[in-house]
Amino acid sequence: MTRTEKVLVHGSTWAVAGSGLVYAWMKYFLRHDDPYSAVNHPWQPAALAWHVVAAPFLVFAVGLIAREHILSRIQEGGPPRTRRSGLLAALLVLPMVLSGYGLQVTSEPAIRGALVAVHLTTGLPFFLVYVAHAVAARLAERRARRAAGSTAAPWVVALWNGRRARPAEVGAAPGASRERVL
Repeated sequence: MTRTEKVLVHGSTWAVAGSGLVYAWMKYFLRHDDPYSAVNHPWQPAALAWHVVAAPFLVFAVGLIAREHILSRIQEGGPPRTRRSGLLAALLVLPMVLSGYGLQVTSEPAIRGALVAVHLTTGLPFFLVYVAHAVAARLAERRARRAAGSTAAPWVVALWNGRRARPAEVGAAPGASRERVL
């Protein structure tokens, strides 16, 4: 992934997860003194709004990396730790997104209840698996750099050598060539 893609994916994931966790905490764990109140905290509507506004950025980011990062890693393989967590995150994202959009357009209580259950049981595991995937990928990248004899990131090496890093070099060990799968 390019640096821009990483920033977009990581930033949108953290924004959606953070706002979703805050909203869920306010909705399901706080109680208001007024039994007729629809909200348990004054910021609950704002947390939901942030969650709904940030979610399309996550959907865009996942779509942006789908071909080059997700599908190519499934086809060509990769480190087993990151491949398993990445595949699980990719499988969890579809029901999470579809149930989230369904919640915005459904008013039937039984259907909403089912969508909430699907959204919560895929959203929280997606975030946890995503964090595990990011950590495993970072550790694998460090191991590859150490094995190649360098501790610097590829883009740092490229800047040090006075040239821009080509997309194929980002994420590769210094001096190693990597074919791009299209």
